[in-house]
Amino acid sequence: MNNVIRIIIVDDHPLVLSGLAFIVSQVDSMVLEQTFTQAEPALAFVKQQEVDVVLLDIHMPGINGITACEEIKKIRPECQVIALSNSNEGSIIARMLHSGASGYVLKNASSEELLSAIERAYQGDQVLSDELREILHQKPQEIPFVTRREKEVLRLLAEGRTTPEIAEQMFISPLTVESHRRNLLQKFSVSNSASLIHKATEQRFI
Repeated sequence: MNNVIRIIIVDDHPLVLSGLAFIVSQVDSMVLEQTFTQAEPALAFVKQQEVDVVLLDIHMPGINGITACEEIKKIRPECQVIALSNSNEGSIIARMLHSGASGYVLKNASSEELLSAIERAYQGDQVLSDELREILHQKPQEIPFVTRREKEVLRLLAEGRTTPEIAEQMFISPLTVESHRRNLLQKFSVSNSASLIHKATEQRFI
């Protein structure tokens, strides 16, 4: 093992990135090699440089954290990836672990929890809080069945189209569009279009 833990951080929020960088830089046994706001340059860095631990945001523009984790593990199987997220949804936690992540840390964790997670992941442990383990072992949420028409409505909603615009493009009435939207809200157990798009994106319907 090296004397120091070589770390990179990938997060598209500059304030979060600078906060994480500050926490890591205060520890003598850790070296912050680089920070990134997108996954693509981080993957290029990992191809060129040895990295021990990657702190990886999940929701980012371009390549998301789940896909990025899979790529990192292909490039450097020995590298430990710790997912960082505000989401405590069991399906997301499970998908990150399935993609090769060594741990999952919520962004409201303390600096002590984060540093402990880095050290434990580096030593080969799986890093999950008791809260996240409990969520992970709950009965998994069923993936809703979405019809072809509903998928089209979802896609257009995600593009920011209004009900009349969707109706015109799909050659259906605005009432039918609203009926599809209500069905989708019910199927995904959400109360508004923003939450619908977020959840549908997480479950890769969009």
